[in-house]
Amino acid sequence: MSDTTERTEAATTEGVVNRRQPYPQGFLDTISEGWAERPEQLPPLREQAPYAAVRRRAVSEAFPGKRLVIPAGTLKQRSNDTDYPFRVHSAFAHLTGWAADSEPGAVLVFDPVDGGHDVTLYFRERADRTTAEFYSDAAIGEFWIGPRPALPGVAGELGIPTAHIDAFETREGDLVVDEDAELTRFLSELRLRKDEYEIAQLRLAVQVTADGFDDIVRELPRIIEHPRGERVVEGVFHRRARSDGNWEGYDTIAASGPHACYLHWTRNDGAVLPGDLILIDAGAEVDSLYTADITRTLPVSGTFSPIQRRIYETVREAADAAFGAARPGAKFREVHEAAMEVLARRTAEWGLLPVTAEEALDGERGGHHRRYMVHGTSHHLGIDVHDCAQARREMYYDGVLEPGMVFTIEPGLYFQIDDLTVPEEYRGIGVRIEDDILMTEDGPVNLSAGIPRTADEVEAWISGRSVR
Repeated sequence: MSDTTERTEAATTEGVVNRRQPYPQGFLDTISEGWAERPEQLPPLREQAPYAAVRRRAVSEAFPGKRLVIPAGTLKQRSNDTDYPFRVHSAFAHLTGWAADSEPGAVLVFDPVDGGHDVTLYFRERADRTTAEFYSDAAIGEFWIGPRPALPGVAGELGIPTAHIDAFETREGDLVVDEDAELTRFLSELRLRKDEYEIAQLRLAVQVTADGFDDIVRELPRIIEHPRGERVVEGVFHRRARSDGNWEGYDTIAASGPHACYLHWTRNDGAVLPGDLILIDAGAEVDSLYTADITRTLPVSGTFSPIQRRIYETVREAADAAFGAARPGAKFREVHEAAMEVLARRTAEWGLLPVTAEEALDGERGGHHRRYMVHGTSHHLGIDVHDCAQARREMYYDGVLEPGMVFTIEPGLYFQIDDLTVPEEYRGIGVRIEDDILMTEDGPVNLSAGIPRTADEVEAWISGRSVR
């Protein structure tokens, strides 16, 4: 990485700028000269712009007379003068259609007028060759980070009037997302039902993710050879997510052997050993920022042992039961309850519970089977991996499934390596199967059904006998 320079021509040698070089006068006199013309062409309206406009109208109607402020967010420091890759605020992206290429520091503002709102998108205009920032500011200068968007171009692409960020000012009474609870809740609940554009983007994210899983299966021999094979899995998936999408939607879980029993194992520094299972929970985020969230559990050697197969097929049975419970008009929590019934019954049959399955399923005095699956079976999915997280409980967990909703089904069984309540042959085995589900008027559709799910399909996948 090149060394950054002063943020102004008059930078001193004090403090954090003591390693920077001053600009000689000859450079200052000529740096803005000798550049070819760069004609500006207004880009066409983006595909997502009309959908974002519908969302903005819904927001305007819900908050008459209120000034609403939705910031894109700012860069976050990683270390010293390096930042994490910028990821725009989900509500901002949802309401503007400006996603992976959006600008840090931008702000979407709804100014109340009679009959609705005037909406303006504020952001910092490009620091082009006519400005000192062009060469001196490593954060916004085009010499450093490449061409940046111009106000007219963004207005044309998104169908939103734009203005320079210097013209934006906060006012008393502003409702700001993440600061105002009502606005934050509304914007979260607005995403519960996906439109056609969002569904298409989620299908794309699932496809990229499926290709990433294929990459992992193909590279299993190299993964097994490496002393930190889990990290190789993470890297293989990252390559696909970055080449065909924007990034991962969340930190990849590549959990082999007993690590699979840790629900959010993202250290990914262990070996991947034949005879073990590896649980891979990964999702590609595409340029629109919509993400998949899929889990498959693979036998590293290519074949399940009898006990691994028993556990795996029980988890699949629970997933299938949850899918069967998902239908328009059903309560969201019924999906979880259906999966729990299977897991309680099976773990009771195996002699792992101190009570009967019926007693374990008692809402007040039961829950014994939850020792082996402490998480929920489903969550909404979209522009966030855990989408709509600020929605009210009566709209989410106790809400009704409706066409256009997209959610996961992800039961699992996890037997910790030191859990003395289970026989030794169960210990250190963790299994999860997770699919992304679209609810339609005719019932649920498994968007990730093309990725092998049954034990037989998974074994054929790894052996190369079956091409997905």
